[in-house]
Parts: sequence; C-alpha cells; structure tokens
Amino acid sequence: MRVVSPAFENGGMIPAKYTCDDANISIPLVFVSVPHDAKSIAVVMDDPDAPVGIFVHWVIYDIPTQIEALPEGIPNVPELEYGIKQGINDFGEIGYGGPCPPPGHGPHRYFIKAYALDRVLYADPGLSKAELMELIEPFILDEAGLMGVYER
Repeated sequence: MRVVSPAFENGGMIPAKYTCDDANISIPLVFVSVPHDAKSIAVVMDDPDAPVGIFVHWVIYDIPTQIEALPEGIPNVPELEYGIKQGINDFGEIGYGGPCPPPGHGPHRYFIKAYALDRVLYADPGLSKAELMELIEPFILDEAGLMGVYER
C-alpha cells in the first residue's frame, strides 16, 4: 500500500496553500494498492518536530476503500459523505489544521500515515489520534506513509 499526493513529492515541500500561511485547506491524498480485503482507511497527519512534541494536524477515519483519493479542501466537519469521520487535531478543532511551525524554527516534517483496516470502525466523530490508534491497532492490515516539509 502507498499514500501519495498530487500536491508534493514524498520528502518535498508542502505548498503554502495547505498551511496556516495561506488557505489552510487539507492536502489531497491518493491511496494506491490498498489490500483487497481492507474495509476502511484511517489517516493521521502529525509533526514530530513541534516544540511541544508530536503535534497532530489531522485525524480522519472510516474512509471506504472504494474511495481511491481524498480531494483537497475536505470540510472541517465531524462527518462527511459515505460515513467518513474526522477527529480532533491538536489545535482543538475537528478536521484538518495545516502546518504552522513557529517562524524561524527551521523546517518541520509532516508525516501522513494511512492505515488499511479489516473493518469499518463505526466510531463516533471527534476521536483523538491516541484514541484512534488504540482502536485500530488490532485491525491494521497494512500502512503507508508520506512526508512533507514546511518552514516559515
């Protein structure tokens, strides 16, 4: 399984429009070679370089495997079409919060991890990353990562 974005290459710079310096809209993602026995996908985006430790930017889950991509600009609402749910980021909000590293702090790495699960969670929206990871751990069939960099 792989997760890619048409917005940037793995290890490349995240365009400003996906950050707090511009439109702050969610990054488009494409899921490639998802296991055929997977029933849903969960995605977490975080920044391990934040001064406070790992900072969570996006938690989204119950993505049906028939959906091969998420477009940019997913609305920051608890529940989307097809039963897709969004969790709480470390800004304290539902949905996506773009890269927003402290100015002059150097480049930060943003890791987007996609997990293929053998079931649909049917969990309520609003899970934290920790809650989601605990919930999905026994059901992960495969996982994939994408890393982008942003600096202010």
